[in-house]
Amino acid sequence: MTIHDTHPFAGEDDPVRRFRGRLGGTVTLWTSGDPGDDGSRAGLTVTSLMVANGETPRVLALLDPDSDLVEELRRTGRAVVQVLAWADRGLAEMFAGTAPAPGGMFRQAPFVDTAYGPRLASATSWAGVELEEEREVGWSALVTCRLVTAEAGEDVDPLGHRRGRWLRLAQERGTG
Repeated sequence: MTIHDTHPFAGEDDPVRRFRGRLGGTVTLWTSGDPGDDGSRAGLTVTSLMVANGETPRVLALLDPDSDLVEELRRTGRAVVQVLAWADRGLAEMFAGTAPAPGGMFRQAPFVDTAYGPRLASATSWAGVELEEEREVGWSALVTCRLVTAEAGEDVDPLGHRRGRWLRLAQERGTG
């Protein structure tokens, strides 16, 4: 990993990438790995996802096909999808590969082992998913996962991302 002193997309002239950056989204952390096996843990910061409700709910996401997370998701068939909070923005940078993580990413915060992989201990909203399908879409891996279990806690201050910047998504008090 290389850490740059400038924004990695400064001067970016790709109109598709710039358009996508204007859409923004809630920041999630996808993690996978065997319980108790620190060597198998992998994670990735993801904003390109959606939840499809139904008899069998699903989570669809665009992931970096070369990431350790995709490799681990393929191997285990399971992952944890957790909503990050404003306080987690440094962790989001580390899992995105844009900030250093001395000692490894999973040593930067407490994680709890689950049947789906490691879960950030402070995450109040998270889902356990099982990989159903993967296919190439553009430069990404489109994964379709069955949403097996979900917790929807109080996300006091959820983290958002738009145009290369972190955003606070919490509503101001008294506005709704």
